[in-house]
Amino acid sequence: MKEHKPSLMMLFLSVLKISAFTFGGGYVIVPLMRKRFAEELHWVTDEDMLNMIAIAQSAPGPIAVNSSIMLGYRLFSVKGALVSALGTSLPPLIVLTVVSMFYEAFKSNQVVAALMEGMRAGVTAVIADVVWTMAGNIFKKKKPMPIALMIAAFLAVWWLKVNIVLVLLACGLIGFLAGVLRQERKAQ
Repeated sequence: MKEHKPSLMMLFLSVLKISAFTFGGGYVIVPLMRKRFAEELHWVTDEDMLNMIAIAQSAPGPIAVNSSIMLGYRLFSVKGALVSALGTSLPPLIVLTVVSMFYEAFKSNQVVAALMEGMRAGVTAVIADVVWTMAGNIFKKKKPMPIALMIAAFLAVWWLKVNIVLVLLACGLIGFLAGVLRQERKAQ
């Protein structure tokens, strides 16, 4: 596919479109962002996008907005971060404003309830796809430490019911220490 030259307007319209036509939150929007910006436009590499997503997930706030801000900053510095944050935040803000105005009518509407139930199944499939893709990329590299960390984090949260914040902090610390050791080995 032909590579597009990045522009602030294209960034804004891309994140606006993804945010406006995606239901299910950040875990649904993020893979679409990865596909658009890494696979289609080639503005960032797939690995860079996955790294930004991982950082965005561990930062406070909505993952879709965090990912968008990181991408915008990476491409256009502060202007890009602001433009992408606006483009990602605007559609949900408008939808929530409209829904809150008509909440009583939506609350008891059978059609709206059925639509939401159907969307739940689609969101589950998209989240499963994200997990499968991200895990697949980790396994493809055949590096034992990231694979072990991924499995340990899953088991700690799922099986042992360890708080996710503690798991994120532990993984971050281990990653930091591994990076320091890698730098020391390179220096020697």
